[in-house]
Amino acid sequence: MAEEHFYQVKVNWKENRNGILSSEVLDEKITIATPPEFPKGEANIWSPEHYFVAAINGCLLTTFLAVAENFKLDFVDFESDAEGKLEVVDRKYVISEVVLKPVIIIKKEEDRELAQKVIEKSEKACLISNSVKSNIKMEAIIKVV
Repeated sequence: MAEEHFYQVKVNWKENRNGILSSEVLDEKITIATPPEFPKGEANIWSPEHYFVAAINGCLLTTFLAVAENFKLDFVDFESDAEGKLEVVDRKYVISEVVLKPVIIIKKEEDRELAQKVIEKSEKACLISNSVKSNIKMEAIIKVV
């Protein structure tokens, strides 16, 4: 695999406080808007803040899938809730913290320790988390069915 990769994303203003995200290599276009907490923000449209938190949470998923495969973890399901905290720090808005709450479902109790190891390695290896200055916290739950 090459050492460098580039991901091109374009945004075009549409109307009011929203626009369209697109990429030459992707078919789907996505609406993006100022969140409703800000002046003239729009409800029910994904905001940059949502995408920021989603990027971290999505990276946890894709990293988990790769690490689980490498460690041969037999899991039944994976889901993760994430919450980003937006606040003013030094008179600037920042997402200061993202809390990840992954839930991993496994079949056998004896896989619990391996599942814990896999999710911890996944958190450390997530390239998006490693690329931001926000404090990333994880509260993993492993369940046996």
